[in-house]
Amino acid sequence: MNPITLDFPDQFETQRLLIRAPRVGDGAILYRAISDSLEEVRPWMSWAQSEASIEKSEANIRRACAAWISRTDLRMLIFEKSGELVGSSGLHRMDWDVPKFEIGYWRRSGFGGRGLMTEAVCGIADFAFEVLKAQRVEIQCDARNQKSANLARRAGFDLEGRLKNHCRDDFGVLSDTLIFARTAGENR
Repeated sequence: MNPITLDFPDQFETQRLLIRAPRVGDGAILYRAISDSLEEVRPWMSWAQSEASIEKSEANIRRACAAWISRTDLRMLIFEKSGELVGSSGLHRMDWDVPKFEIGYWRRSGFGGRGLMTEAVCGIADFAFEVLKAQRVEIQCDARNQKSANLARRAGFDLEGRLKNHCRDDFGVLSDTLIFARTAGENR
């Protein structure tokens, strides 16, 4: 299969959310969301180690647009239907031959406690299984990131394993990685 020739929608909705591919010009709204959230996501996200700017955010968005078109990464922006950016997620580390994907996510500070990211992750997993015909979808997180691990569980992903001393975080600390997964045909 040549994924670049696959046609699929660049946006979809869940009950409360609009989830879509990035678009040229989204840099300013992404910058505001990152600025609001930098301290909260810094321990877990390598991109949060340096200060953001509108120009860096727009360049990042344009790279994400190119990756979407080439089907090498499917980043998605998550909006409340009111238009507020909730965060970002998407399907990464793809293997189109299986096909399998990894869902990554971060939530904007101030949007926690309402289940929006759980809803987004469930919607993205459903998109992967129903539209992209995924056989496997994974979530990986630092074992110390209990919020992320709890979200994976709420979204119906099973903990398959813990990779001990798997990597170093951005501060040089050796850490374990948790691997969660859902496979095609499983009920959640």
